[in-house]
Amino acid sequence: MSEPKLVKNKELNIWEALIPVFALVAMLAYNVFVFQDDAISGSNQFVLLLGAAVAVIVGHFNKVSFDTMMENVGSNLKSVSGAILILLLVGSLAAAWLISGIIPAMIFYGIKLINPTIFLPTAVVISALISVATGSSWTTSATIGIALVAIGKAIGLPAGMVAGAVISGAYFGDKMSPLSDTTNLAAAMAGTKLFTHIKYMAYTTVPTIVITLIVFSIFSFTYEVGEVQGTEVLLAAITEKFTITPWLFVVPLAVIGLIVLKVQPLIALLAGTLLGCIAAIGFQPDLVSGSANSIYKQLMSAITTGIDVETSNASLNDLFSSGGMSGMLGTVWLIICAMVFGGVMEAIGALSRISQALLSLANSVFGLFASTVASCLALNVTASDQYLAIVVPGKMFEKAYKDKGLAPENLSRTLEDSGTVTSALIPWNTCGAYQSGVLGVGVSEYFAYAIFNYLSPFMTLIFAAFKIKIAQLKEVKS
Repeated sequence: MSEPKLVKNKELNIWEALIPVFALVAMLAYNVFVFQDDAISGSNQFVLLLGAAVAVIVGHFNKVSFDTMMENVGSNLKSVSGAILILLLVGSLAAAWLISGIIPAMIFYGIKLINPTIFLPTAVVISALISVATGSSWTTSATIGIALVAIGKAIGLPAGMVAGAVISGAYFGDKMSPLSDTTNLAAAMAGTKLFTHIKYMAYTTVPTIVITLIVFSIFSFTYEVGEVQGTEVLLAAITEKFTITPWLFVVPLAVIGLIVLKVQPLIALLAGTLLGCIAAIGFQPDLVSGSANSIYKQLMSAITTGIDVETSNASLNDLFSSGGMSGMLGTVWLIICAMVFGGVMEAIGALSRISQALLSLANSVFGLFASTVASCLALNVTASDQYLAIVVPGKMFEKAYKDKGLAPENLSRTLEDSGTVTSALIPWNTCGAYQSGVLGVGVSEYFAYAIFNYLSPFMTLIFAAFKIKIAQLKEVKS
């Protein structure tokens, strides 16, 4: 993983650094007011480019060349090339798993086995377990997350509520897994050992996930779900269109196995797509049939441009629809525009200046923690990337924590509690765009229900305010 550069510009003052931020927030607010839920369809992307244009003007008046800015934008775009490829393959995998009957099978057995009364906390636990095993919230959402949202919608739960449960569990696992890239990055940036970091995170993370489970349990017991007879109708509609068998689960288990074995995600997702196509040929003759050329065309069309499977139940038709790779292009578009804005902000030194201003406010231990949290949140909003939200504050605050006699795991924990998890709450952040695109639920819909994600920064501040489990450097040396 290449480490983003933190550009310093002595010519830039804090108010100039904040001009693009204020302009972007104002334009996005107005844009969302006008377009509402349709803002993510394209207008937000253009607003991000307008925000980048404002940053270019600020940079020009502060002696930063346009070529320098574009060079940094290019570096930013290069850094997310892997994420873009993953998005495209997730789209192809979702379509392949739909036409093969894998997702319908997950929904079928999920409806039969999962008690609707406790569905939401169960969704949190299942997502957490898979995310710990794979080390990836993205993979969790792209596999079991899609199925859980579909099951939740089938039994009458709001999609945003189920997506919030999935994202809460997925980010718990992402934080606590030694396989997670953000977990390793946070430990490295703070200068602490990986398992020391994970153990120290448990102090704030476990109470947060417990509260999350309690809240979702209350939702489950108070929210009315579908009747049993309605469920039976859904099951019948599924079996009318798809051949349902437990053998279909060999494919997702194989993909999870590849990821656990640390096979590159791109390879694992490509393998999952190809295995899904093979399963479609073997198990779904009513959907995939004809000559070899016809089968090839059907499968290729499904994974690239999408597929809609119509059933006898109208409520299932939305569930059995996938845009394939083309369905991810809107998200890719959003990520590209976000990286343009973040790249210009880095190049003109605005991110560095904002972080320095936050650091100057850290006179007390609590102020230091609060400044770190604020810096991570600001970078998730402005740089639109969770890695920058870990790397930049990690660089800026490492010495400050040492100067106050605080062990480095204090910094690494705070970076994860505020940088990693809040990225999914920002629509134009790569993580927010990804989760929204994969789950098919807008950030505005799941925001209020992503309890674990927005509670985590508050939990770390509560621990800092009451000086709970604040390790000192002498404790590490002893």
